Amino acid sequence: MNTITKISKKISVLILGLMVATAAVAQDEDEGLSISGSVDTYYKYDFSGATQRGTWFGEDHNSVSIGMVDIALSHSIGKASFVGEVAFGPRGDGFTTGDNTGGATAPGSIQNLYVSYALTDALSVTGGFMGTFVGYEVISPAANFNYSASYLFSNGPFQNAGVKLDYAISDSFGVMFGVFSSMWDSYVADPGLGMNSIGAQVYVAPVDGWDVYLNFITGSLYSQWDITTGYQISDAFYLGANVSQNMEYGGDEDGGFFGFALYPQYSLTDAAAIGVRFENWTPEFTNAPSINSFTISGNLKAGNLTFIPELRIDSASEDIFEDSDAAATGSFTELLFAAVYAF
Repeated sequence: MNTITKISKKISVLILGLMVATAAVAQDEDEGLSISGSVDTYYKYDFSGATQRGTWFGEDHNSVSIGMVDIALSHSIGKASFVGEVAFGPRGDGFTTGDNTGGATAPGSIQNLYVSYALTDALSVTGGFMGTFVGYEVISPAANFNYSASYLFSNGPFQNAGVKLDYAISDSFGVMFGVFSSMWDSYVADPGLGMNSIGAQVYVAPVDGWDVYLNFITGSLYSQWDITTGYQISDAFYLGANVSQNMEYGGDEDGGFFGFALYPQYSLTDAAAIGVRFENWTPEFTNAPSINSFTISGNLKAGNLTFIPELRIDSASEDIFEDSDAAATGSFTELLFAAVYAF
């Protein structure tokens, strides 16, 4: 048993002990069940006549295709709460395919399933299967400006199973520390490894409108640091950024990747905005060429419905793509139209 495994095991027992010890409390006012979610569909055309992009989801070419039906339930009574989120469709369960660690992925399309308890007004404990704290983009299309996914997001993690403590020291400073399964995107740990990953997050708001998250997770299979930030520079202009490095991928100490992405967005009106994502990504674990990806997206809103026209151009340092004649080329271009209804 390595040092990380020993430490994480003791910490997980301590956190769960706190959770159980404080759970027996008087019933407070029932705030009712909250239901939210989204439905999305898209059409994509790659000008090479095939699918070129190696990122998560949206591989269908020249077809009106579906994303997912996402339904999230949440409920709280006093200091106790739960979140359960399930999705049906390729956008929701695409991440469960290709699990190369041998573990059990969430059945079908469970996105989140966890319970929380507020130990104090500032300190809470959460346990279960949770959307990861690493990275800028998320699975739900309603929470992203761009519809297609970045390379950083596509290489995960998507979810982490475990138990964590969140401490909001002030409105502008907070910390999280948790113990998680060794296997990302799996609700069941490898029995031989157990809960041997340790994760931490530091949240800082240097000035009003600027949020910075410093993230780190390490274990026997994966180690990654990540910085995610967003700054509302003016009422109309927002700038987001993400930089991340995976230093051990699937237990391969020579594996991993490095990448960064910028997300400038400008609101033209309350119902119309335009945004760009520029990403540079280098998959070190395969010695593959680096890729620069440029995506420009519009967000046109009509009530709960958002229409997203999107143009994406990816270029690589080597000829790893194909043109319309099936000849090797260093770039591809695709046009996408998506509709996302959030409730």
